[in-house]
Amino acid sequence: MIGCIIQARIGSSRLPGKTLMKLDKKNTVLDFVINQLSYSKLIETIVIATTDLKEDDVIEIFAKNLNINIFRGNSNDVVDRYFQCAKKFSIDTIVRITADNPLIDPNIIDLVIDEYCDKKCDFATNTLHRTFPYGTEVEVFSFEVIEKTWFNAKKPSEREHVTPFIRDPQNKFYLVNVENYEDLSKIRYTVDRREDLKLIKEIIKNINTKPILLKHIIELYQTKPNIFKINENVKHDGYITSLKKDQQYFKSHNEDNS
Repeated sequence: MIGCIIQARIGSSRLPGKTLMKLDKKNTVLDFVINQLSYSKLIETIVIATTDLKEDDVIEIFAKNLNINIFRGNSNDVVDRYFQCAKKFSIDTIVRITADNPLIDPNIIDLVIDEYCDKKCDFATNTLHRTFPYGTEVEVFSFEVIEKTWFNAKKPSEREHVTPFIRDPQNKFYLVNVENYEDLSKIRYTVDRREDLKLIKEIIKNINTKPILLKHIIELYQTKPNIFKINENVKHDGYITSLKKDQQYFKSHNEDNS
C-alpha cells in the first residue's frame, strides 16, 4: 500500500500553532495539506502522525473530525514515529509530507512516486538537488528502508528529520532525485515564519482553482512578483538547529566513553 504520512505538530519554536492557523475563512494549514493530497492519483491512504504530547490532542481531534487516520508517537524521535505509524497501518511505500507545506502539489507527489516505482530505488525525492520551490518537498521510501533507519540511525538530526541517514552516501541506499525542467529553488512558500503565513494567504487570495498547482503559483509569480517579496528575508534554518544537537550528542558520547 502507498500511504502518505503527514508529519504534524502544534509545537514550533518559530511559529507556534502554525499547523492549525487559518489560511482563509474556513481552512487551516493542515486542511490545505489534506485537500491538496486528495488530488493525488497514487496515494491510497493518508495518516496524520503527530506527537504524544498533550498539546497535540487538538491534532487528534482535527483528524477524527475529518475521519482521517491518526497516529501519535515520540515527539523528538520522528524516525520512530514514522516506523511505528507505517507498521500499524501496514504501509509498504511511505510518502513523507510535512504539515508546513499547505500548497504541496499532488502532481509533483505522483511524479516522485512514479520515479520511485519505475527506478525500483530505495528513496526518491525532489530535494537532493533542489530545483523545485521550498514548499513542494516529497520523499518516498519503503517500509524496509525506514526499518533499517530505525535500527541504525543514531544522531539527533537523523532521528528528528527522518531521512538524513537514508540520504547519507555511506549508508549505500539507492537514491533518485526528480528535477524540474527549470530551477525554481529561489521561490519559497513553506510555512515557518509569520511572513511565510502571510505569503500563503496572499497566494490563496489570488488563485481560485483547486488544487493549487505549481504552474498556477509560477503564473502568479510572473504577474505579481511583489507578493513573493513578503518572505524574501526568511532563512530556511531548521536542519541547522538539529546539526547543533549532533555536536552536543557527540560531545556527551565521547565523555561517556572517556
